[in-house]
Amino acid sequence: MDVDYGKCWDTSKKSWKSTLILAYQSLGVVYGDLSISPLYVYKSTFAEDIHHSETNEEIYGVLSFVFWTLTLVPLFKYVFIVLRADDNGEGGTFALYSLICRHAKVSLLPNRQVADEALSTYKLEHPPETKNSSRVKLLLEKHKSLHTALLILVLLGTCMVIGDGLLTPVISVFSAVSGLELSMSRDHHQYAVIPITCFILVCLFALQHYGTHRVGFCFAPIVMTWLLCISALGLYNIIHWNPQVYKALSPYYMIKFLKKTRKGGWMSLGGILLCITGSEAMFADLGHFSYAAIQIAFTFLVYPALILAYMGQAAFLSRHHHTIHKIGFYVSVPDCVRWPVLVIAILASVVGSQAIISGTFSIINQSQSLGCFPRVKVVHTNAKIHGQVYIPEINWILMILCVAVTIGFRDTKHMGNASGLAVMAVMLVTTCLTSLVIILCWNKPPILALGFLLLFGSIELLYFSASVIKFLEGAWLPILLALFLVTVMFVWHYATVKKYEYDLHNKVSLEWLLALGPSLGITRVPGIGLVFTDLTSGIPANFSRFVTNLPAYHRILVFVCVKSVPVPFVPPAERYLVGRVGPAAHRSYRCIVRYGYRDVHQDVDSFESELVSRLTDFIRYDWYKAHGIIDTCNEDDGSRSGASSGECRLTVIGTLDLSGTPAFELEDNVQPASVSVGFPTVESVTDVIEMQPVQRRVRFAIDNESEGDSRGEMDAQLQEELEDLYAAQQAGTAFVLGHSHVKAKQGSSVFKRLAINYGYNFLRRNCRGADVSLKVPPASLLEVGMVYIV
Repeated sequence: MDVDYGKCWDTSKKSWKSTLILAYQSLGVVYGDLSISPLYVYKSTFAEDIHHSETNEEIYGVLSFVFWTLTLVPLFKYVFIVLRADDNGEGGTFALYSLICRHAKVSLLPNRQVADEALSTYKLEHPPETKNSSRVKLLLEKHKSLHTALLILVLLGTCMVIGDGLLTPVISVFSAVSGLELSMSRDHHQYAVIPITCFILVCLFALQHYGTHRVGFCFAPIVMTWLLCISALGLYNIIHWNPQVYKALSPYYMIKFLKKTRKGGWMSLGGILLCITGSEAMFADLGHFSYAAIQIAFTFLVYPALILAYMGQAAFLSRHHHTIHKIGFYVSVPDCVRWPVLVIAILASVVGSQAIISGTFSIINQSQSLGCFPRVKVVHTNAKIHGQVYIPEINWILMILCVAVTIGFRDTKHMGNASGLAVMAVMLVTTCLTSLVIILCWNKPPILALGFLLLFGSIELLYFSASVIKFLEGAWLPILLALFLVTVMFVWHYATVKKYEYDLHNKVSLEWLLALGPSLGITRVPGIGLVFTDLTSGIPANFSRFVTNLPAYHRILVFVCVKSVPVPFVPPAERYLVGRVGPAAHRSYRCIVRYGYRDVHQDVDSFESELVSRLTDFIRYDWYKAHGIIDTCNEDDGSRSGASSGECRLTVIGTLDLSGTPAFELEDNVQPASVSVGFPTVESVTDVIEMQPVQRRVRFAIDNESEGDSRGEMDAQLQEELEDLYAAQQAGTAFVLGHSHVKAKQGSSVFKRLAINYGYNFLRRNCRGADVSLKVPPASLLEVGMVYIV
């Protein structure tokens, strides 16, 4: 199934009506988590560190902090700055990292090619670089340790997002259900809230495999109803209890609050920061909507509703200093509407939880595609809507952990401390990465990036410090989880890179492959042999081991490399790089299949038939070139994207059938140079692109009148090669994959031996195999045992 990679809400084509519809739809996906924060902010803030007094200095100070935090972080930082740092319309931690990797050579992905830079989604903006920005770029590129530090920073942010995916459903559902305490006795309440919360969480995770689209249509109305509900309650409380509460929005009350409460006030910031929980979702879900839609929804609906809700609660508490129950959201709700509000709150908490769970699946899928997470099963739950994935293993692990945290913590205070630290850690990572984007990608003066970092970084560090100090009161959970996940992800990535380096140093020459023949007892058997490797050039060692143990290989031999590139999407017409390995008579090819970090790898119904189709197009294209239809006299041999001696250049093969006799025209001085084949229509302009820096473009238009005569004019060698390919397809396809065992070489450090010999091999044995990830039919699988000494 082909995903409309570039049609995810193209802002340039949307009318205001469409933008408003998108803004409405974004409520259920983007703002579910942020909109339910009034349920637990005041309750977490006044849990222990400070107490509500007759002077109202505490409640006014907290309201002032909430107002300015919501204004500075979600509104100024995210809506007006961070949302502009998109990667082809995509947002999130990996979008920032991929932007930085494309503008500076800091990527640790091993099989990078020059040809990747010619992708249409690999667009680079080149405003004039300033002297200072060039210095920062050179500094980053020079030191390998900075590359590793940047990757660890990205992994840390990713792990904290996963931690947020664990903690947000717990605190959201628990806070919503805790409204029952006002209608039940304390003895009954403590035995009802925990089981009901666990039941809702189990149901929520049990329904994940159906996908968001099944019930997604009702998400926006639920959140819209909730926002209108808390706005109305806020207005009622302001008018009825304290119309002067707006004065507390002045920063003066923040200073007064800190002067009075001192250390207790600083520690209470760990509860106040929960008011911006879910702000990161605005950036992470940018690819599903548009910048304008998210901006409109937050500025004109979500932000005012939240401010009214917090002001309303503060107005009520300013006139109620000795409430029977603890400070919380439901004490400010009138008795006559408490039950309807409770139902809406539970529904809204489920919607907010659903959004963060889906985001967790998405970011793990992105981590896996970049080689930073063990292989897991990824299910695309909707063929029409991009990005909706479900990961069974992660889903059940999250469910068990959510239930365990609910039973273990049992109160909003510990849950809030844990959730707050995870939220602030993610925001700090985003601030650091955005600062680099400002310098490297936007080419702004470093002083602007430093100002951005100091302004928002200092605010977030203040809140982060207030969370860390509560390590023993719940904040230990996201720290422990992040350390565990960072270790797992870094060990997996490190071992993956070392395996690639081993393959690179142990690959065999093309001459060895061409020398294989009957004289050495090697036979060619009917069929297609797909040899999977991470190498983009050369003959992998697992193939030489295969031939050594089984002296035969297939009549059609294809070396397949499935790789990820630092872009969100690779257009289907640019996905396949195809070239020859050796002369045409040898019937050996190389195919590089490229995916972006948000692409779903199984995006064709049959990889085998798709590959044969692309090989057919390449063979015809190569025949055109061999017959002089394409002039190759200006080609630069040094730009073969790392191709070894004897291998032909790799060509990007699109989706058109090259079955006609083409007429062509030459255009000089075109950048970047390419070879394009297409019908004379607006939709198909570039379907075959040869990635070479040649100062020439050759555009073909197929003449429909000549199609009937074209087959008769084909060269006999072309006919024979195509017949061999089709005959091999009928004979069957074998998938040759390496079954690896990795060992640390002698003399390695203790940490390396532990990481490789035990850590990586344990993960490899207990995660999905490469055959499962590639959906290889078991009957067609040939595994070659390989021992890697790294």
